[in-house]
Amino acid sequence: LQFLYFIDIRLTMLSDATTALLCLGLPIIGLIWAWINTNAVSKIQIYMKGDYVDSEKQRLMGSEKLSSEDMESIAVIANRISVGANEFLKEEYKVITVFCVFTAALIYSLIGLAGGPESWTNAKFSSIAFIVGAVASCVSGAIGMKIAVYTNSRTAHEAAVANGEQAKYTRSFEIAFRGGIVMGFGLTSVGLLSLYLLIQIFTSYLGDTDKVRLYECVAAYGLGGSSVACFGRVGGGIFTKAADVGSDLCGKVVAGLPEDDPRNPGVIADCIGDNVGDIAGMGSDLFGSFGEATCAALVVSAYASPDLTNSHSAMMYPLLITGVGTLVCLFTSMCVTSGWPTPVTGSDNVETVLKHQLAISTVLNTFAMLFLAEIALPETFSIAKLVKDAEGNYLMIQVHSWEAAFCVIMGLWSGLVIGYITEYYTSNSKSPVQGIARACTMGGAATNVISGLAVGYTSTIVPCFVMAATIYVSFNLCLMYGVALAALGILSTMSIGLTIDAYGPIADNAGGIVEMALTDKSVRTVTDCLDAAGNTTAAIGKGFAIASAAFVSLALYGAFITHAGIPVVNIVDSRTFPGFLVGSMLPYWFSGWTMNSVNIAAMEMVGEIKRQFQDPAIMEGTKDPDYNRCVAVATQASLREMVKSGLLVMLSPIICGMLFGKEALCGLLPGAMSSGVQMAISMSNTGGAWDNAKKYVECGMMVTDAKGIMEGSPDFDVSTKHTVKKSWDPKDKGYNTYAATDKEIHSSAVIGDTVGDPMKDTSGPALNILIKLMAIISVVFVPVINSNLGGVLFDNMWKDFTQCASVPGVQCA
Repeated sequence: LQFLYFIDIRLTMLSDATTALLCLGLPIIGLIWAWINTNAVSKIQIYMKGDYVDSEKQRLMGSEKLSSEDMESIAVIANRISVGANEFLKEEYKVITVFCVFTAALIYSLIGLAGGPESWTNAKFSSIAFIVGAVASCVSGAIGMKIAVYTNSRTAHEAAVANGEQAKYTRSFEIAFRGGIVMGFGLTSVGLLSLYLLIQIFTSYLGDTDKVRLYECVAAYGLGGSSVACFGRVGGGIFTKAADVGSDLCGKVVAGLPEDDPRNPGVIADCIGDNVGDIAGMGSDLFGSFGEATCAALVVSAYASPDLTNSHSAMMYPLLITGVGTLVCLFTSMCVTSGWPTPVTGSDNVETVLKHQLAISTVLNTFAMLFLAEIALPETFSIAKLVKDAEGNYLMIQVHSWEAAFCVIMGLWSGLVIGYITEYYTSNSKSPVQGIARACTMGGAATNVISGLAVGYTSTIVPCFVMAATIYVSFNLCLMYGVALAALGILSTMSIGLTIDAYGPIADNAGGIVEMALTDKSVRTVTDCLDAAGNTTAAIGKGFAIASAAFVSLALYGAFITHAGIPVVNIVDSRTFPGFLVGSMLPYWFSGWTMNSVNIAAMEMVGEIKRQFQDPAIMEGTKDPDYNRCVAVATQASLREMVKSGLLVMLSPIICGMLFGKEALCGLLPGAMSSGVQMAISMSNTGGAWDNAKKYVECGMMVTDAKGIMEGSPDFDVSTKHTVKKSWDPKDKGYNTYAATDKEIHSSAVIGDTVGDPMKDTSGPALNILIKLMAIISVVFVPVINSNLGGVLFDNMWKDFTQCASVPGVQCA
């Protein structure tokens, strides 16, 4: 930075016009990049029967791996997945629409009835912001799902017809990655553009003199995005895991069918679930994180820093962090699509290329964030503490722009560290997963489950220390504003994080399509390699999402206590500690409901698949199963079961604040956050480790003797050395069977994976939403909780009974 001063690059802060240009231009550039990659994917045509053109005929004739019949099968299967995914999303969005209308009316009514100056005007604009956030989140989820179901068949196509083995890996990886780019950059750009336009529209109506009021209304944007994410994560997670668990139990464990066998009626529903859960659900999750973290930073800065509110570029600094991060991620993604510095050439470097994307983006973004702070923020600015001096004025601290940048960078690097720690505990190339696989050979399913739980619990240690250190440093540099900036730091590489996260389900679907189309087994080898790398990067993405949720919820908590006027949160207060205890219980209540919902939906799926298995023609492969019936079962069950879990999250903070007051809510929120973060990490990593332990067994990486003892053990009998793997039956062109000993080991691994499915893809990820959504609801409804409508029991009816634990210098409420 001193060098930049020396060469006179930084002359002045960004002007208002330049700030507006960046806030509008950067997301538009992101949308253009998404459109360019959409066009690149669309150049690959998937033809139905009778639709071939001469050039495609010639290309297929040159491929030994894909016949015209295979092409037609791929087209039919891809169409089934696309139609089913669209139907589910349409039905889910109908439910969400009803919910959003009801919630917008509730926001309008309660904030209006809370009283105060311009309360009904504030209520109107808060309701509008909520609806805009919800619509933007729905659009983002739909964009991701549309491109995913469009790209999966084209990835399968390139894995079969590209010229040369190396080209198959290069082309299929590139197509899957380009599909992820559309998801990552499209979602980030839609969120950034819609939020900036909303702020400008509200400013034109409300004026920019009262920034506190303005950003109180804007905060409902984050609530809208996160509300959709709640139903998207829970509903999509129940759908995908009901299909996955049902298919695995009936297909693999009972019938002995391989992964994605076309005779299994649940395979299409399973592929659909990858899109509605891991694509639309994850997209809406991180969209909500972006909206909430940005709104938290805006609310805190409006309340606590007159220096920031006097500068347009300083107030837009949270949005500029995401915008500049998107530009950096665009550059790194262009390197991959152009094959620089190292293209994907085979199975040995797919995972490396993906992981380098995160590392390169983080390094480049570090320098970008330093430079951005210098041109967007004042050189020094003041931030108010929540404590007043003897004259009743808030105490202020002076902050340098580089300190704000350091908070962003702390969040940025903590996200990368947590992501790689998550990868260590869930990758089948690392010892924790290999240990779980070893347990399958010695004690079967029981020791597999025990080992997996132990790995998940242990995996919480390092991430919690990393988050604790980041929070400590960020708060001491910039108070709660610093914590909000740390959350935005994690999310500054959201574009590339979503790209590699969406890549995984696309590659997974491609593998399912080639298996169901009965293409040559070497094609499935390519897609399995891509899928294995996608599983690892998906685990990293979950780590990012959990870490960002923790920082976002804490930043929102800071916005809540700032807005509510609570100078000190006293944990021993008779209202606060019971709230903390109940809050720490809520993630268990929520997880119990979501896990049981998966169980109920999966049992319905198992019943339907078993019914269809009774038809001998289906098991012989001479008749297609009724795939649509299984899709309908999963859809109906997931939409029915997601409502109560969503209402638990939405209503808990409102009921707590209105009945028991803001002090009880001050305990409820950190309680939910502290236990929710641990549960989210352990459940996601446990399920991910079980999943990859199963793949470790299936990929032939385990060597045992006749008794199932692993190679390297003192009791290993080398004379009966045996590799546990799938054995291909050439008569079935892609079906695989297991030897007796192998089947027992594999069944144990499948059981662990099945237990972990709802943990890693339903309850675990949905806990991110719980801790964020409860916090943003509290921020939006502060005017209600601070009014006569709040604390009906503790602060009014039982006021004489309630004892306040006093704090020196702080008056009891």
